[in-house]
Amino acid sequence: MNQTAIQDYYPDDYAHCHGCGRLNKTGTQLKSYWQGDCAIAHHKPNPAHTGGVPGFAYGGLIASLLDCHGTATAAAAAYAAENRSLGSAPFMRFVTGSLTVDYLKPTPLDTELEIKGTLVEIAGRKVTVVLTLSANGDVCAKGKMIAIRLQQ
Repeated sequence: MNQTAIQDYYPDDYAHCHGCGRLNKTGTQLKSYWQGDCAIAHHKPNPAHTGGVPGFAYGGLIASLLDCHGTATAAAAAYAAENRSLGSAPFMRFVTGSLTVDYLKPTPLDTELEIKGTLVEIAGRKVTVVLTLSANGDVCAKGKMIAIRLQQ
């Protein structure tokens, strides 16, 4: 993608997350991109992310991808709702208040996954997002997150 990832706007103090922190060199470093009214990320799991069945991702990876993508989606949606550019001051960073994950089918390791986040509502510091994780066009997991804006 030619645009800057949502996570790349996070200040250094907030860029150490295992799932999406650009400063965490051993982490997943998920990159999410705002595309009009939703956020999209792509990730190809590596063999270390094998679950209980060889060839398929473990559930913790799936939850982690939804978690990090959900907070990025919340941030981008909040900036958009305020008609502001991503990363503009005052800075907005969100953390997970709650996350539910429904595992619908096994998620293969040997393909690029697509994670999509869509805004449901913004209510004060709380942003609700619905999420899907797909492989080869099939939804393997879906989730719902309530993200909470950190006080600055």
